[in-house]
Amino acid sequence: MSDALISDIIYVAAFCLGGLAFAIGPVLIAHLLAARKTRQTANKTGQYIECGMDPIGDAWIRYSAVYYLYALVFVAFAVDVLYLVPVAIIYDRVFPVRDLVELLVFVGILSLVIVYAWKKGVFEWKLKRVEAATASAPKTTSPR
Repeated sequence: MSDALISDIIYVAAFCLGGLAFAIGPVLIAHLLAARKTRQTANKTGQYIECGMDPIGDAWIRYSAVYYLYALVFVAFAVDVLYLVPVAIIYDRVFPVRDLVELLVFVGILSLVIVYAWKKGVFEWKLKRVEAATASAPKTTSPR
């Protein structure tokens, strides 16, 4: 084998090992630094306490679907940045008019995500009224 081929193989192997180190390293570090035993003691109501405070309410609460739409808008713009940064780096080198048209088409399609979210009412924060639930509950009077 030639020296160039051997050095190429060494580079590929080094990059593969580096990738494995970056993938497996954080998992091993977290395992080594994690606490082995947590303080899980049952209080008088039978609930476990992790942080030293009694839990308030149920852990299973419903989240609004608006949060998922926020996540979709975030993902759309994350993809936007992943595409626009490399294109902006090589912009105006080979085909400036074609690159500009591609960018305008891409950003135009991406702006449809904003229009869709706007039409769905994602950007309107609607607060739930607690008074309606408490007004329908029967009032109890304490004896004096």
